[in-house]
Amino acid sequence: MHIVLAFNLREESAVADDQPPSEPPSLPTEDLYAEWDDIHTIRAVEAALASRHEVTLVNADLEAYARFRALQPDLVFNIAEGLHGASREAQIPAMLDMLGIPYTGSDPVTLGICLDKRRTKEILSCHRIATPRFAVVSTLADIPARLRYPLIVKPTLEGSSKGVTDKALVHDRKALVRQVEWVLTTYGQPALVEEFLPGREFTVAMLGNGDDLQVLPIVEINLHTLPAGVNPIYSFEAKWIWDQEENPLEIFTCPARLDPFLQRNIEELCRKTFRALGCRDWCRIDVRLDAGGLPHVIELNPLPGILPRPEQNSCFPKAARATGLSYEQMILGVVDAASRRLQLTEKGYHENRCLL
Repeated sequence: MHIVLAFNLREESAVADDQPPSEPPSLPTEDLYAEWDDIHTIRAVEAALASRHEVTLVNADLEAYARFRALQPDLVFNIAEGLHGASREAQIPAMLDMLGIPYTGSDPVTLGICLDKRRTKEILSCHRIATPRFAVVSTLADIPARLRYPLIVKPTLEGSSKGVTDKALVHDRKALVRQVEWVLTTYGQPALVEEFLPGREFTVAMLGNGDDLQVLPIVEINLHTLPAGVNPIYSFEAKWIWDQEENPLEIFTCPARLDPFLQRNIEELCRKTFRALGCRDWCRIDVRLDAGGLPHVIELNPLPGILPRPEQNSCFPKAARATGLSYEQMILGVVDAASRRLQLTEKGYHENRCLL
């Protein structure tokens, strides 16, 4: 097949030498590119796809629509995070739907919902999927009194731990007001205030669709390995500052050490969540246990991070390696999942294209 790899390249001027900032963000521009991919990741995905397919690269900028329209590829491998606004992760899939070009991963609706933590949690609650109690705060007057401390404060419309600094965990109203005000001012969007769960934390990589949906080995985040005196959360600092490629934290265990009952509960919770949000082909789901040891969904990542080198501590590739998949096999597994879903055999592909 001819596959286009759609991506957003991290600006070298924004993050020198492809490294994140050395301090937590104080302005939204300082972590603007945290979600985007560096050239090393893009080249690794390109090489994996090129082992079996013809590959063309398209940066998901303002010229992307014209390039897709001209290229008319068999499939787009989508890792583009988008440019601006709450719809940014949905922008490239929406273009491709308009052009009738098939692509890997979830559709614009699912991507838009999963980026919005409020909408995600509303759907989880509707489906009676366990998730921490929460409130959405648009002004300081909206700060809730009914939630139990400690609480964690997050921007509603960000990924890659943007805005979730070590100060996000608060234990009293004064700290809550301060952190909500910081999110409102810094990110210009509502804050999600959520009851903090004190138990173990996991992230769960999923690959496939329907009856072929595979739960890869579960990754545990060992929060006790963080620097002394910091909060037990996988914060912006933990992800981008304290955990460096040349000196990685020993923060992950994969496969997680779980008794069979808890492992089965987490896997079933994630399968139900994947279906409820309409995910396709792949996703990573973050899970945390409450004080009673019951798993709750924290959020979904239908465009999971896929940094290629093991020392980069990227969780989806880590889970794939634990099940015996190389980076190349993982990427091609996403292509295969999408191809089965879309019935993109050579014969099926040409029949489908004739209908466009």
